Amino acid sequence: MAVSPATRAQAPACVDVILRDGATLRLREPTAADGPALLAFFARLSPTSRHFRFHGAYTAGDAFVSRYLTPTPERGALVALVDADGGERIAALAEYAVLRDATTAEVAFTVADDLQGRGIGTRLLEQLASKAAAAGVERFVAEVLAGNRGMLSVFQDAGFDVSRRLEAGEVEVTFAIAPTETYRRRVDERDHIAVVASLEPFFRPRSVAVVGASRRRGSIGGELFRNILDADFAGAAYPVNRGGEPVAGVRAYTSITAVPERVDLAVLCVPGEHVLDAAREALAAGVRALCVISSGFAETGPEGHARQEALLAAARAHGARIVGPNCLGIAVPAIGLNATFAPRQLPAGGIGFSSQSGALGLALLEKAAERSLGFSSFVSIGNKADVSSNDLLEWWEDDDATALVLLYLESFGNPQKFGRIATRVSRRKPILALKAGTTGAGARAASSHTAALAGSDSAVDALFRHAGVQRLDTLEELVDAAALLSRQPLPRGPRVGVVTNAGGLGILCADACERAGLTLPDLRRETKAALADALPGEASTGNPVDLLGSATAATYRAAVGPVLADENVDALIVLFVPPVVAGAEDVAQAIRDTVVAAGPIDKPVLAVVVSADGIPAALRDPASPVTPFPFPESAARALGVARRRADWLARPLGELALPDGISLEAARDAIEESLARSDDRWLEPAEARRLLEALGVPVVAERDAATVDAAVSAAEAIGYPVVLKTAAAGAHKTETGGVALDLASADEVREAAERIGGPVVVQKMVGGGIELLAGIVRDPVFGPLVAFGAGGVLAELIGDAGIRTAPLTDVDAAELVTTGKAGRLVAGYRGTPAADVAALVDLVERLSALAVELPEVAELDLNPVIADAAGCVAVDARIRVARPAPASRTKTW
Repeated sequence: MAVSPATRAQAPACVDVILRDGATLRLREPTAADGPALLAFFARLSPTSRHFRFHGAYTAGDAFVSRYLTPTPERGALVALVDADGGERIAALAEYAVLRDATTAEVAFTVADDLQGRGIGTRLLEQLASKAAAAGVERFVAEVLAGNRGMLSVFQDAGFDVSRRLEAGEVEVTFAIAPTETYRRRVDERDHIAVVASLEPFFRPRSVAVVGASRRRGSIGGELFRNILDADFAGAAYPVNRGGEPVAGVRAYTSITAVPERVDLAVLCVPGEHVLDAAREALAAGVRALCVISSGFAETGPEGHARQEALLAAARAHGARIVGPNCLGIAVPAIGLNATFAPRQLPAGGIGFSSQSGALGLALLEKAAERSLGFSSFVSIGNKADVSSNDLLEWWEDDDATALVLLYLESFGNPQKFGRIATRVSRRKPILALKAGTTGAGARAASSHTAALAGSDSAVDALFRHAGVQRLDTLEELVDAAALLSRQPLPRGPRVGVVTNAGGLGILCADACERAGLTLPDLRRETKAALADALPGEASTGNPVDLLGSATAATYRAAVGPVLADENVDALIVLFVPPVVAGAEDVAQAIRDTVVAAGPIDKPVLAVVVSADGIPAALRDPASPVTPFPFPESAARALGVARRRADWLARPLGELALPDGISLEAARDAIEESLARSDDRWLEPAEARRLLEALGVPVVAERDAATVDAAVSAAEAIGYPVVLKTAAAGAHKTETGGVALDLASADEVREAAERIGGPVVVQKMVGGGIELLAGIVRDPVFGPLVAFGAGGVLAELIGDAGIRTAPLTDVDAAELVTTGKAGRLVAGYRGTPAADVAALVDLVERLSALAVELPEVAELDLNPVIADAAGCVAVDARIRVARPAPASRTKTW
């Protein structure tokens, strides 16, 4: 049975796509007003294009065009719009028409001759498939002339599993349109190439114009232009202002159209109400990259939001990209581009930094300067009307100058896409993120245990964990981790050697290491012997190694080398508090010299050298093999981050596979029948059982009973002892007294049924085992999440449920079952027998498949799941189904 269109997430009527050359394009459904534009579109086609489209000579007239203007359930279309003399023209058309089999539709598309070869047909096919799937279509078929190689290649290269059949000069192409992993991978590959191309003029502009650059000191536009000059920009910089007044001695222009060369990057610093006019002028002049510094957009309310949408629409019509609005600007130190109004220039280096907050971006840049950190680029994305952190990750993935990525995030536009991109980038480059706040939707009162445990902040953690992004809690921690990861190798393990001249400082460091998941191992006998020969008899050769307050630079030289060489040590932290007998600069130089003398090493070395003058010069140098930190706690925390990254890199990738015994068709039928009764409802026990059985989830034997006598009969048939539960849909049975356990006789069943009232469910009593919780919840921002944790009535009290973003690989599922408090229960806690891990992993994988394939399931709570050495069984289920909300994002990459 096909899924009803009403149960599908409706695609937005307007979507934006990006082409292989970096140009953007807006697609939308045709309207009644588009008749003349469609006629003009067909009239402009070359004879060859008309031949391929109509399989012969044909002139499109009013009757032909009219079928596109009124959408019906059986027919859908999309048109692509581009700028034409200040207006818009239709540049491409894609359509599908449902055939006699309602799950199959014929597809065709046509692209204007002057725009062919840019990937428009592929993007039309992607979006038309999404639109058709929302209407219940499952496969496309197309009749293509054998000579139409362009269209045939679009079908072949899109990523669908295409079958072809040649007959009488025509090729019949058929393929299922449900997204597969191969298809998603192809889309991601196309997006990556296109996004990188689109960002080229931001990061490698040959010319920059600052619109609103005033000669008045202190004005944003004027100071930003002066920053470009002061940074010695490698290209040409042009100030633009209404009076044409020179800025900092540079000739200005009254309009960007008067600039003598084509401008790659336009930075707009005019008042918000004038930005749209300035942007349109720049776009008409051929600018394809706009950085909008001005405020007065979505951050100000509905009027500003409308202004922002108009700005984006103008950019899309010209195929351009926007950074901002309401942002600090963009800087690329290697080419001398500082198109920001930051008070200081950025040093060049290997860090790519994106900040959603201009103020926090400035703060981090100041802190980074104190630690001698350098940047490949800095982008303040502001309201991120267009360019987002996802886009920047695509750029930094291929950018050889970027070795480390820093992100300050306040919100996610497309978390699922972020996860896929970040997972790919993290394999090559560390990503450190500071995420502020949580979504309001995730903070709502939850109606199930799973939803209560899977708040939006947990969703952020789950997303970052999956993608290998290291999340930091404070600005200080972000800078500390960046300082370490940008200069040091990753530790091979968690074992840390500590050398100190103050016992108390060493203890603080040891405690901080333990909190960071690190350990202080015993040093090898040879190491202790070497230390004993070099140190005073009162010194400690354990770990931490205490050199005593009398330690000098020479003492540190004697101690650091042996500990660093110890095979039991994966990383070294050196601590120094200045006594009377030694100076910070001398000790810092001794530490550095000793590490340099050790030759190339694969161990990170961190130093806390306290000095009234700040970080000693020997350690401040970016070329130093020792990374300085202000406190032992900060050093330990940063090392813990490095260790987590090493663990993530060593973790197997895992595989996605649909478990055996799942009938998605039966599950869809069950959901469709349930939603036919209401758009948002809790399933009754029989409905929930039907859905779980379709998914192959093990459930306890049970029967429904409408009366007390029926309950007694059901208990007799099942066999005592039994459990009685209310059959009320979605009820919290324990809280409402709607459950009675371990009933051993007909009288007990009768009494419980009369007390609970109404229809009941009679189950076989399951004894022994451990109580667990497994479930899914569909976060409005992050999508489907899978939870696993301690179950029963104490689920929320115990908390600490593991949360993962779906889909889960086999590695993800095993990790979810075997880690955290639930993992300790599964492994056998305080003498209890261990549970069947494989059965629990299989259960979690089935829930993951449900979460991905059936978006109509809004919440699912299996609590408790009883698990023992022989397997697991769900003894209670609460499931809410709802029609997915219409898609609201127009950006498709």
